[in-house]
Amino acid sequence: MITNTLSKETELKLADFFNNKIDPKLMAKAIRKVNYLLALSIMRESETLEIDKTSLENGFYWLNELAEILNPYLDVE
Repeated sequence: MITNTLSKETELKLADFFNNKIDPKLMAKAIRKVNYLLALSIMRESETLEIDKTSLENGFYWLNELAEILNPYLDVE
């Protein structure tokens, strides 16, 4: 697992963004919706286009991870 530390400035900007500018649940919902639409669009075009599947899979995975961090939709209680 790769771990990178964020600068204090970046941490403060992220905290401000999620505490004052946008609801994390709404952001997670938007990320999931955009992720779905992008994947669907690329799958429909992939019959004729060569795509970088590894990059697409990684992007899809990490966007879903971000959405889960913002709003653990898949958490089982």
